[in-house]
Amino acid sequence: MSDAPSPDLIRLIMDLRRQGVTDARVLDAMERVKRAAFLDESQRHEAYENKPLPIGWGQTISQPYIVGLMTHALKLGDRMKVLEVGTGSGYQTAILARMALRVYTVERLRPLMKIAEQRFKEQGISNIVTRHGDGYEGWPEQAPFDRILVAAAAPELPQRLIDQLKPGGILVCPVGPAESGQVLLRLTKHDGGKEVDSLGFVAFVPMLQGVARDG
Repeated sequence: MSDAPSPDLIRLIMDLRRQGVTDARVLDAMERVKRAAFLDESQRHEAYENKPLPIGWGQTISQPYIVGLMTHALKLGDRMKVLEVGTGSGYQTAILARMALRVYTVERLRPLMKIAEQRFKEQGISNIVTRHGDGYEGWPEQAPFDRILVAAAAPELPQRLIDQLKPGGILVCPVGPAESGQVLLRLTKHDGGKEVDSLGFVAFVPMLQGVARDG
């Protein structure tokens, strides 16, 4: 079987370039990590449409453009240690794993975490460590991190996650309520403070505290 990208995937990559995702490493990762593998079979015909899709439990797999934008904003290096808050389908996690040394990912919904773990195994991805837990807590035992990506909208940039960044580290997180508009923010941590950039308006599910009860 050929590993050549499908016409739909090629069209998506070209679309991402037009929208400003121009980092060659990000585009290569998005070409190699098959989004279809992180969707139910009934949804796979829409895998390379540039739109979010539902994955159950009130969650979505992000629009490819948003995945590309957030990954690009992290400025990842291949020796970096990354924390992801909100594993979801596992697609964004797999993109990060393609570009970084190791990814630690936290998911509050155990069923989603179990499905994502199975997909990582099927795809032969071995540099992802998962945890069923509260994303607001981060992963203090593994801190500090070079990069942190939050895949849900917080009311404000979570200080506990900022505390788990290395000096020079970057956190990318959507902030704000859905009803009044959310903004994607990039925080760069310095020894003497922090710098925050706005990357535009986005729409994410809210970041919730605590761990969801099974069932």
